[in-house]
Amino acid sequence: MTSATHLLQTSALDEETARSELYGLLAFLYYAPPATEFLANLRVATTEAPAAGAFLEEPWRALVGVAREMTDEAIRQEYNTLFEGLGKPDVYLYGSHFLSGFLNEKPLARLRTELNALGLARDEAMSETEDHIAYLCEVMRYLIAGEDVAVANLTRQRAFFSTHLQPWVTQLCDDLQQHPKAHFYAALAELTRAFMSVEAQGFDMLA
Repeated sequence: MTSATHLLQTSALDEETARSELYGLLAFLYYAPPATEFLANLRVATTEAPAAGAFLEEPWRALVGVAREMTDEAIRQEYNTLFEGLGKPDVYLYGSHFLSGFLNEKPLARLRTELNALGLARDEAMSETEDHIAYLCEVMRYLIAGEDVAVANLTRQRAFFSTHLQPWVTQLCDDLQQHPKAHFYAALAELTRAFMSVEAQGFDMLA
């Protein structure tokens, strides 16, 4: 894990790769309960940051620590309890909920219009709508790592982040960390909060 300061000391390629991979990790963990193989790898992951005192080091260490303390089944059950309850879930993962108070509202329509302009479309196999946090993180990953520089560039990243993630992702983190049954996902929320803070600071520097 790297801090904003450390990122300034690395090559642009290293920084972009790290950002892309972390967005991919968040997308993976928020989309579905993690598989056994993934959790096994997470539990043996390195928890030391490349630079001492790096901003994301502690939340990453905490996430790995919680994964080591919990069983695979406990983590999967926590996901189901938080996000897949009968009726409405305990915690929503959709931008429209936070931005408008309802699902499938105007924020989702605006998002779909923008995704269409970017040449992106939801995979039919995906059960969630495009304003799901996992989908949005995947879009950010594409805007960082995509080969089409007309789309995958910092200007597009900043615009997408400031419109579709930054206004509500902190509220999602708050909901997770305040939920009495959230342990693994409370730790994930803290990592999410820290990373999004780094991203916001980085985009502010472009202004």
